[in-house]
Amino acid sequence: TMRGTLGAFIQSCLLLLVRADQWRLKDSANCELNRKQTDLNSFLWTIKRDPPSYFYGTIHVPYTRVWDFIPENSKQAFQESNIVYFELDLTDPYTISALTSCQLLPQGENLQDVLPRDIYRRLKRHLEYVKLMMPSWMTPDQRGKGLYADYLFNAIAGNWERKRPVWVMLMVNSLTEADIKTRGVPVLDLYLAQEAERMRKRTGAVEKVEEQCHPLNGLNFSQVIFALNQTLLQQESLRAGSLQVPYTTEDLIRHYNCGDLNSIIFNHDTSQVPNFNNVTLPPSEQVTAQEIDSYFRQELIYKRNERMGKRVKALLEENPDKSFFFAFGAGWC
Repeated sequence: TMRGTLGAFIQSCLLLLVRADQWRLKDSANCELNRKQTDLNSFLWTIKRDPPSYFYGTIHVPYTRVWDFIPENSKQAFQESNIVYFELDLTDPYTISALTSCQLLPQGENLQDVLPRDIYRRLKRHLEYVKLMMPSWMTPDQRGKGLYADYLFNAIAGNWERKRPVWVMLMVNSLTEADIKTRGVPVLDLYLAQEAERMRKRTGAVEKVEEQCHPLNGLNFSQVIFALNQTLLQQESLRAGSLQVPYTTEDLIRHYNCGDLNSIIFNHDTSQVPNFNNVTLPPSEQVTAQEIDSYFRQELIYKRNERMGKRVKALLEENPDKSFFFAFGAGWC
C-alpha cells in the first residue's frame, strides 16, 4: 500500500539527530489540550507578499489524531492557497515505484548473502515474532475496515530478503505494536495531499525520490551493520521487557497538539530510529555512532534544507501572483 511503502521512507527522512533529554520531554508535554480554537498554537508561518504564501509543519501520524487541534487559520490557509507543495509527490505512482527500486539490493543479491550470519539469524527470528504477534496488536477498528494481519505484515515486510540492510533497519523499527495500531488511516501529510487533489488544487514536490533516498544508501557497510545490530538489540530488549522506550508516538502527538515546536525539533518524530550515539557504548562504537549522526545531519538536514530553500524561492519568484501552501515535516522548519 502507499501508506506502507511511504511510511518507512518518510519516517527515515525525519531523522532528527539531536535527541531531547528524557525529563525535558516529559515536562513539556503538560499542556491543556481542551483549549479554545483561538488559543491553539499553530505550525503555520506566513510569507508576507500579495497574495500571501504559507509554510506548514506536518507530522507523520494518523491525521485523525491531530486534526481537531490544528487551528482554523491553518486550515483556511490551506483552502485558500492556489498551489500546494509537499516534500515528495505523494499521489504519483512513480514515487512508489522509485522508492521500491531504491530500497532493493542489486539484482541477484539477497540479504542472506550480505549480512553476517548471526545478524541475519536474529533478524529472521525477530520478524517471525512480529508476524506471530501482529494479530493481537491490531485494533477492532482496523479489523472492521477489513485490515488483516497477514496482509499488513506483507505490505510492510514483504520482500524483506531483497531489501538493502539500511531499509531493513528502518522497517524493523516500524514493526512495533504502537506503529501497527496506527495503520489504515492516512498520515497528516498524505491526507493533505489527498485533500488537495480532491479540491483540484495544483500540487507539486520540491524533491525527487532519489534525493531523499540516496543519502540513506550512502552509509558504508560497517555503519549499516552497526545500525542494524543496535536496532535489533533494542527490539530484543523490548521483547524481553528489559527496556522501556523513553518516548512514544503518544508523547509526540501530545507535543504537536500542544504546539511545542522545540520538542518536535529535538525529538525524533516517528522515525523510531534508535539513538545510536549512546553513552553506554564502548569508545570505538561511539565513534561509529557519531559518524552516522554527523553524516545524516549533513545530508538530511543541512544540504537538504539548502536545496529545498532554493527551490521554494524559485517557485515564489516564478509565480508572484499565486498563493502557495508548502507542507513539510515540522522537524525541518
